[in-house]
Amino acid sequence: MKSVIFASLIASAAAFAPAVSKQSSTALNAIDDMPGATMPFKGFDPLGLATLGSESTLAWFRAAELKHSRVAMLATTGYLVQAAGIHFPGMLSSDVSFESLSTMKPFDAWCAVPEAGKEQIIFTIFLAEIITESAETHYTKGGALPTIVFPPIDFSSVDAETLKVKQSRELNNGRLAMISIMSFVAAANIPGSVPALAGNPMF
Repeated sequence: MKSVIFASLIASAAAFAPAVSKQSSTALNAIDDMPGATMPFKGFDPLGLATLGSESTLAWFRAAELKHSRVAMLATTGYLVQAAGIHFPGMLSSDVSFESLSTMKPFDAWCAVPEAGKEQIIFTIFLAEIITESAETHYTKGGALPTIVFPPIDFSSVDAETLKVKQSRELNNGRLAMISIMSFVAAANIPGSVPALAGNPMF
């Protein structure tokens, strides 16, 4: 009797094995077909994150990468503009001018922004997040991935192949920007941690 039960358990386990393999294979194929799967690291997924969960999980990972890419590109551009001394004319507040902020290191300039200004920036980010997450059909349920909220950009007239190329460029630039801003943060907080930036007055 015990041997029959044991054999049944083995048969049951074997029945599920192909499904797991198929799911992993499907996920890896999905990566190759997604925008951003370009050389020299086509299908780069050393931790196997694409095989975790379902297609909804993969969509959530992609949306997270996309959002972080866009934030990193803005952060990197902002850091470089600030470091170059480029600034808006006039006053940021009644007692803080844009010119005075341009003479500081980027992180020191952020600390010098009035609390009300920081709160407005954080609220704008929060509002953009709410708008992108409140779509009629969420991206984890087959809806479109988050789009740029401010300003809204319409890509509906762009053909699918051209759009995929542009999306791949955005993701690749965003990945580089994430590495860049992490390097800037490290250089600003840990002297000598980024040799290429050592001695730079903006870090």
